[in-house]
Amino acid sequence: MGERIELIVGDRTVSVSSPDRVYFPTRGETKLDLVEYYLSVSDGIVRALRDRPCMLHRFPKGVAGQKVHQKRIPAGAPPWVQTVNIYFPRYGRTADELCVTELADVIWATQMSTVEFHPWNSRRFDTEKPDEWRIDLDPMPDCSFDRVQRSAHVVHEVLDELGIRGFPKTSGGRGLHVYVRIVPEWGFTQVRRAAQAFAMEVERRNPAEITTTWWRKDRDPAAVFVDYNQNTRDHTIAAAYSVRGNPEATVSTPIAWAEIDDIDPRDFTIATVPARYARLGDLHAEIDDEAFRLDTLLEWADRAELEESGPDQGS
Repeated sequence: MGERIELIVGDRTVSVSSPDRVYFPTRGETKLDLVEYYLSVSDGIVRALRDRPCMLHRFPKGVAGQKVHQKRIPAGAPPWVQTVNIYFPRYGRTADELCVTELADVIWATQMSTVEFHPWNSRRFDTEKPDEWRIDLDPMPDCSFDRVQRSAHVVHEVLDELGIRGFPKTSGGRGLHVYVRIVPEWGFTQVRRAAQAFAMEVERRNPAEITTTWWRKDRDPAAVFVDYNQNTRDHTIAAAYSVRGNPEATVSTPIAWAEIDDIDPRDFTIATVPARYARLGDLHAEIDDEAFRLDTLLEWADRAELEESGPDQGS
């Protein structure tokens, strides 16, 4: 698998073992190719992960082998790697999760066979107050990508009317994500309520193609599900610039709104994104420039709950 190599990453030295191990069988990219990919999008991946508790999807034998979902930081972490202690009520225990603060953290995690990075939408300074609202356009099995594209335009339209700037990206699969930086004033329950109210408005504008129906068995198999539940505590999705654990090594890639009608998510891979990044830079570079409030969406949520309860119960 090749001799161990030493990389200088900022002020750190990171050792990479088995650099020639094939991780992605479609084109034969190796562990070292994965490391070099993350080095090529350095500012973007660090910005997407900075100070966020992060679940790691590790593939010790490459993506054709077993996947390990790892909340707890792998053993043997160097002393400079930052963590935050998270309590999981369902299990009655805690875990120290990785919090990326510099590029060396990403490369060390990649050395530990991490392919995918799945950060929380809150940061280590107050893990119970999200600062990121995530809009997940999740296509059902029979849904064509043009429906996802049209749904994204509806999302953009509603965000514009709210005076909110969203930052779209591919999911690395068949869907699209839109991220919004928010004021970290509300807990997960309230952020989810706001996300659901937004999703219901998006559905109202194109009910033939978009759904918020909760139970999968009840959804139109050709619809786009606006998955507001991605804003629930401890729910995570792949970060911007995260590689996905599939043979093609697709990447969850930031895109411009103007690109949506022309893209094919399969075109964004570790073989193509570095050149795109070198040409365009990080299209999410301004995501931290302004944080938005959820007051209007929470008012929508209150109104929807009042209408659902009926006049007698709501009086």
